[in-house]
Amino acid sequence: MTNNLSEQIDFYAKQLRLPGFQKNYLEQAQKAAEDNESFEQYLLRLMMVEHEQRGHRRRQQRMRRARFPYQRLLQDLLVKELPIDAQDKLSILERLDFIEQGQNLILAGNPGTGKTHIAIALGIKACQQDLNVLFTTVPRLITQINESRSNKNLRLLENRFEKYDLVICDEFGYISFDKNAAELLFTHLSLRAGRKSTIITTNLGFDRWTEIFGDEVLTAAMVDRLTHKAIIVNMNGQSFRVKESQKLALK
Repeated sequence: MTNNLSEQIDFYAKQLRLPGFQKNYLEQAQKAAEDNESFEQYLLRLMMVEHEQRGHRRRQQRMRRARFPYQRLLQDLLVKELPIDAQDKLSILERLDFIEQGQNLILAGNPGTGKTHIAIALGIKACQQDLNVLFTTVPRLITQINESRSNKNLRLLENRFEKYDLVICDEFGYISFDKNAAELLFTHLSLRAGRKSTIITTNLGFDRWTEIFGDEVLTAAMVDRLTHKAIIVNMNGQSFRVKESQKLALK
């Protein structure tokens, strides 16, 4: 292939935003010639390569936009170390049917038992299946809501928030907040109720959520809204960190 022709192909590949095509057309052309393939077979394989690489880039972009604090995969879980209820329900959760059905998932239990790990791992798998995911902590979410309200673009934030296929709200209950923040959070989470899936990780049982919201009526409404048709996993158990410390002490 002449340099002039190659340059033209490179030019139009860039203009059409086909990096997979640009990177692989020469290699695929050589393979097609060696295998005595038709032009249509060559073109199809080149299109398949472009499609595969574009999908990979899109999934990687979803991962970045999800803003996971770190990467934890389902295969990294020490399943036998998880609380019993989590062990029993993990095989169902990893199918991600709850996202398709718009169900919430609540991982409730004491610290260090794998709640955030499970939430992130499910979120990463959702990204790999080409779903839009957001990871946030409850304190960060409230800060964003307050900032958006101050900047008078709260509706824009709400529109984005309710369109995610999955939102992970970590650290629910680690800090308490005033009634105004509680009402904003309730309104925000209610946008997704019954339509889109939200994962909540919390170290407090529902009977203690009043400590977060400071208002019994609002607490009851929040619990009712989030738990309706939700999958609830009891994550009470011995902390992984405590177990590791005990193992080190025995060495």
